Amino acid sequence: MKKLLIALVALLPSLAFASGAAVHLDKANYDLSDKASLQNGAKLFMNYCSACHSTAHQRYQRVATDLGIPDQLMKDNLIFTDSKIGELMINSMEKKDAAKWFGNPPLDLTLEARLRGPDWIYTYLRSFYKDPGRPFGVNNVVFKDVGMPHVLEELQGIPTAITEIHVDDQGVEHLTVIGLESSGTGEMSSDEYDEAVLDLVNFLVYSGEPNKLERQSLGFWVIGFLIILFILSYLLKKEYWRDIH
Repeated sequence: MKKLLIALVALLPSLAFASGAAVHLDKANYDLSDKASLQNGAKLFMNYCSACHSTAHQRYQRVATDLGIPDQLMKDNLIFTDSKIGELMINSMEKKDAAKWFGNPPLDLTLEARLRGPDWIYTYLRSFYKDPGRPFGVNNVVFKDVGMPHVLEELQGIPTAITEIHVDDQGVEHLTVIGLESSGTGEMSSDEYDEAVLDLVNFLVYSGEPNKLERQSLGFWVIGFLIILFILSYLLKKEYWRDIH
């Protein structure tokens, strides 16, 4: 047990760094009631993410129904494998190939927004920058030395990092990224790209809990019912004790 605790303590710094805890996260103001945003997020996910990442705990049919996408439109434009619309959203990439290309198989993203948080994903997808020393030519401010390419490069372009050199207490120099400068080579402006990423984040938040709005709505009804029940119970109690006294 003692050895296990020591190992966990030793891992804490690396876990905190991997989660981007030391990096400021921009607020992702997503809206699960915005069907147009969710539809665009689904389109972006299927076109740019689904080749590597799956959402294996979702079904195409459920997504189409929830997001108001006609089945035929879903099949024609958002299913790129031979999967039927009632099947799970699993990509066709072999794990051994993925491990060879990326070092590790890409994660399933069904619950990523619940694990990382919407703000983390929103900031991460807007924090890639040019780094010729990396295998895919890019690095990331939020997740340093990440093995993932910038899959949204054609939309954003590849920003250039603005850096400063800091010297620590031991006299060692560290190159720190303090900002990103747009390359202007993407199909979208900075504002348009931010909005597109927000739509993608919105879809991933929905993926993690498809019935969230329904649950919240049901919660209000339950609270209302309990309030009415409390009032009726209180009045009944008063009436009962009045007859006794």
